[in-house]
Amino acid sequence: MAALPEAANPAAAPPAGFQASNGYRQYVVWLLFLVYTCNFVDRQILSIVIEPIKQEFGLFDWQLGLLSGLAFAVFYSTLGIPIARLADRRSRVNIIAVSIVVWSAFTAVTGLAKNFWHLLIARIGVGVGEAGCSPPAYSLISDYFNQSKRATALSIYSMGVYAGGALGFVVGGQIAHVYGWRAAFFAVGLPGLIVALIVKLTLREPPRGFSEHSAVAPKDPIAFKLIVRDLWSRRSFRHLSFAAGLHAFAAYGVNNFYSPFFMRTHGMTIAELSAWLAFVVAVGGLTGTYLSGRLCDSCYKRAEDPRWYLWIPAGSLFFNAAIGQVAYSVDDRYHALYALIPFVAMSAAYLAPSIAATHRLVGLHERAQASAVLLLILNFIGLGLGPMFTGVVSDTINSYLVSQGVSAQQASADGLRYAIRVTIMINLWSALHYILAARTLREDIKASMQAARR
Repeated sequence: MAALPEAANPAAAPPAGFQASNGYRQYVVWLLFLVYTCNFVDRQILSIVIEPIKQEFGLFDWQLGLLSGLAFAVFYSTLGIPIARLADRRSRVNIIAVSIVVWSAFTAVTGLAKNFWHLLIARIGVGVGEAGCSPPAYSLISDYFNQSKRATALSIYSMGVYAGGALGFVVGGQIAHVYGWRAAFFAVGLPGLIVALIVKLTLREPPRGFSEHSAVAPKDPIAFKLIVRDLWSRRSFRHLSFAAGLHAFAAYGVNNFYSPFFMRTHGMTIAELSAWLAFVVAVGGLTGTYLSGRLCDSCYKRAEDPRWYLWIPAGSLFFNAAIGQVAYSVDDRYHALYALIPFVAMSAAYLAPSIAATHRLVGLHERAQASAVLLLILNFIGLGLGPMFTGVVSDTINSYLVSQGVSAQQASADGLRYAIRVTIMINLWSALHYILAARTLREDIKASMQAARR
């Protein structure tokens, strides 16, 4: 089968007036990796200190799920749309730099919270700032890297999720152990201002279509409702977006409760747990994210079949569901932690391939907005509902166990353990939709190409 080209008109020569060496392209993607690392340090710092916060403010698990999920996701997802629309016609570099400043400031402000509502407002502010990160970054990467290298580049960027998570665990945990949880928010929030300056001074804005060797003049972006309509008309995207959302539902529904689970069930302190979780998330997350993108690109080059971008995430989820049950059922803390490494790796195998597949379904001027559409669905289902679901199930089981005479401490631990194991099984539902998306992906790419030529 012949390779399927991008939904664009390739030319023989790159756009005049702008050049980027291979070394600079690597600098771009690794700088954006650093940005995403800061993004996730500030986003995930809450999860390592969430148990001390619960104790200080007397919160329920559903409130923890609200703080770490829905409160952030609503603003992060919805504001991603207008920001992505702006990114499809204005400087993506400037948008990213300003966004870093906003989310870093609100992360630091979280350390000043005096009650649940202060925490809620601060987390909303972090979500507002972080909404301006990924859609512009995805669009920049697609303009610097062509389709045969794009999933690998996107996977390098996406590794920031797990680098940030690991850094948040170890730095946030150690600082919280010594100086308290408030100091942890100050420590991880303020350095983002330096990263924003580096982005502004060193990251260059490429012409749209640079990686396809086809300069495209700036134009007014296509109406967002038309992009949504066109994407939603593609059966592959409908299944892909739902698959990614369910994948994120399980991932966020589990990883936002790493710290409470090991504290309640295995009696670990925040100091020892922060080091272990940093190791687990770094090894599993970085490996799974990078190898999934690299493997997708390798299989695509060999078979010239874009369906690999969906088959590989689907396959990873079947292993993920099985390994997750082991990790959250064994009694030994170290066996649980080691089992968590492949579980995290498989949980990380979806985002870069999903974005790469989505970009094949739209034109050059719709990439940031298409990314925002996928992230809107993914984060509402995943980040918005996953932690809340796990928290509600945990509280429900907890109440039932207490009514049956189980001690409050044991009921709290067992309620969360069983809630997590229920959430993990959502991965099988997600895998089904990846498989269904792959059935029509090639036809939908051809249809998008024909639409782009009209």
